[in-house]
Amino acid sequence: MQTEKKKFRLFDAVLMSVVVIMVVESVAPAAAIGPSQFFWWIFLLILFFIPYGLISSELGTTYTGDGGLYDWVRKAFGQRWGGRLAWLYWINYPLWMASLAVLFVQVSDQIFNIKLNTFGSIVVQLIFVWVVVLMGNQPVSESKWIMNLAAFTKIFTILALGGLGIYVAMTRGVANTFTLHTLMPQFNLSGLTNLSVIIFNFLGFEVVATMADDMDNPKKQIPQAIIYGGILIAFFYLLGAFGMGAAIPTDKLSASSGLIDSFVLLIGHMNWFVVLIGIFFLYILVSEMISWALGVNYVADYAGKDGALPAIFGKENAKGMPIGTGYLNGIIATVLVIAAPFIPNQDIFWAFFSLNVVALLLSYTLLFPAFWKLRKSDPDTERPFKVPGGKVMINLMTWVPEVLLILTIIFSIFPMNSSASEIAAKMPVLIGVIITLVVGEIVVRYAEHHQPTDQESVSATPKENN
Repeated sequence: MQTEKKKFRLFDAVLMSVVVIMVVESVAPAAAIGPSQFFWWIFLLILFFIPYGLISSELGTTYTGDGGLYDWVRKAFGQRWGGRLAWLYWINYPLWMASLAVLFVQVSDQIFNIKLNTFGSIVVQLIFVWVVVLMGNQPVSESKWIMNLAAFTKIFTILALGGLGIYVAMTRGVANTFTLHTLMPQFNLSGLTNLSVIIFNFLGFEVVATMADDMDNPKKQIPQAIIYGGILIAFFYLLGAFGMGAAIPTDKLSASSGLIDSFVLLIGHMNWFVVLIGIFFLYILVSEMISWALGVNYVADYAGKDGALPAIFGKENAKGMPIGTGYLNGIIATVLVIAAPFIPNQDIFWAFFSLNVVALLLSYTLLFPAFWKLRKSDPDTERPFKVPGGKVMINLMTWVPEVLLILTIIFSIFPMNSSASEIAAKMPVLIGVIITLVVGEIVVRYAEHHQPTDQESVSATPKENN
């Protein structure tokens, strides 16, 4: 029986890291930074992505359990902080699902030239939401083919975008000016808002770490997946960014339609190849949500069973899958989809997506301090994979990415100037973040006061005790 369980190979883990972390629909918002995005990609790759990947690898191979981030924060700072983490980590997901449901319809309209009315659009979005919910309730060993196929479609899409961008740059020139000056950061505070999207594009390795129990040799496979997957992801992101930068002037780039617009402009017109890319993109949106469900739902499920979130989060089916969390995802996303036409904001995708990004980044602000604290408070636990370096290096690996996270969150929710457009764009996100934090605190305190007296903890234990 043990042999049957180990169905998640290194190849699957690397592809999962690509499909989870490489978020194709956010290449356009990141590209809106302009040519200086290349500097920021490399800057954040070195100072954020590498420390984050190594830290996730150490924590994921040291502490067992499908709780992932929740396990680590709870062990470091206690159940209440674990609950806050679990809430932020979870609530981003239905927000993201709603934004991608909106994008799914927009891309469908774009490539098939169909114009759905409000009712038809809502119906298609609800189908998207509940297909994701039902597929996300399946075990990873049964749905890994979805992720593997999605990885290949993502790779093909990015290679096609980058390849066409290089061809057009060599034959027709590029839409943006690439000089040493434009490639360097301008430090325009309003423009730094989109840095949060680049960091968002790097997140997700801890989802791979939660699959350790399904791997043959997680002590080696998780670090290897981070190294190989990280190299692939960095290459594909930079290639896609160049293709988009070659096609569309930065000031005309749409956060929602930028990808398909790029292919149309690079090729010169809408043809069968653009339609094929569009179909791939639609599949990517669905598969991306399914792959993230495998991590997000487990975290919320563990928090629910541990009493840090209400018990509904801990409901499981006969296969042990966290269907309580899965159905809550669907309910929240359904409410958002139905409410979206009544929100006074024309770019609904960007409205939901921005709030989702900030909520997720807020949850990760607890990861790095948790790593630092566990190194101090639990030094004797065997660490199969250990972040290299002495005290100074560990402090740098902890606090540099932490500061970067906090700064990008500030840039994303607070207006950096007094212009009406800046205030109009960021105030809804700021209000949404405040509401999210307040509701989360209420939910966590409610769960805290309704714990069964005989409840046993399900939180992480060191690997060597298993």
